[in-house]
Amino acid sequence: MGHVSASPRLAAHQSGRAIAPFALKFAEARAESSMSLPLKGRAKFKPPLRGEAGPIDRETFAAKPLSENDFDNVKKRLFDAIDPKALGVVYGFIGVLCFSLTLPATRVAVRDLDPTIVGLGRALIASVFASLFLCIGRHPVPSRRQFKSLFITAAGVVVGFPILSAWAIRRVPAAHGAVTLGLLPLASAVAGRLRAGEQPSDKFWIASCMGSATMVVFALVSGGGKLHLADLALIVAVFPGALGYAEGGRLARELGGLQVICWALVVSAPFIVVPVALAIAWHGLLASPISWLGFAYVSVFSAFFGLFAWYRGLALGGIARVSQIQLLQPFLTIFASGLLLGERVTPVTIGFALAVVACVAAGRATIVLRPKHS
Repeated sequence: MGHVSASPRLAAHQSGRAIAPFALKFAEARAESSMSLPLKGRAKFKPPLRGEAGPIDRETFAAKPLSENDFDNVKKRLFDAIDPKALGVVYGFIGVLCFSLTLPATRVAVRDLDPTIVGLGRALIASVFASLFLCIGRHPVPSRRQFKSLFITAAGVVVGFPILSAWAIRRVPAAHGAVTLGLLPLASAVAGRLRAGEQPSDKFWIASCMGSATMVVFALVSGGGKLHLADLALIVAVFPGALGYAEGGRLARELGGLQVICWALVVSAPFIVVPVALAIAWHGLLASPISWLGFAYVSVFSAFFGLFAWYRGLALGGIARVSQIQLLQPFLTIFASGLLLGERVTPVTIGFALAVVACVAAGRATIVLRPKHS
């Protein structure tokens, strides 16, 4: 027996029949497959799929496991089908849930541990996880311009805000301190306008001012008509925290939320080792298990996972819009303080909570103009 010729195709043309494209491809593939192999080595021919031509490879029809690129493509299509702004709000709310337990956990931790150990030591613990993530993932080193933004982010959310809030929360209840931080969303919006080029609308500013004013009134009512020194410390802590949130949210559009917080923790670690070591030498590490549990929470969730979700939300939904979700944080903290620390939740607290929810809804509905490069 000799080689099989491409007779089906020739016969079709000679007879003048109109052969469909699929039939032509079928005949051509069969002829090429037969002529490309010796007689003994010929495999049983399998017809090509519609729209395909040429020799058929058995591996084409073999079941193959999904590769990492396949999973990435599927994940990308799923995320592309979701509104980025809505997804940013979801990430932001997850971050706020993590932050809502920060003050109660910090208050428990500073019962036995020095505020410096709690405020800065949690960043050292989180920097270990950050280093592992960057090494395993082999992420590229940021540029010089990005390192400048990372230092600003670290100064705000790794050093400034944690140490001031840890000192203040040792002197006031967690619920009282939580409401004072109601200024944080407005400050974040201002920092976002300065650092990220966002332009919130007038209605947005009205909603933010109303929500922040509600927080201040609540602090005055709870404090007997006056602000404590710890309240002033918390108010001061708002500004580095807002700057760190805004700068990190802007940088997350380039590096991603997880890389921003990881690099911020890594670059700040050498600067906070000495203060933490001195605090440990002076005050020691003797503490109850519940204090260590609070310290573990702020190290893992407040300083790492919560910030990742928060920066991811800021990058997707915009700093001004997503930061308004943080107006809910004081009341989530109050309810958590009531459950975990036994602090009383009064009807007045619930009433202020409803007012803040209204401000959040108003701020969420306003239009925020974002820079073209975002």
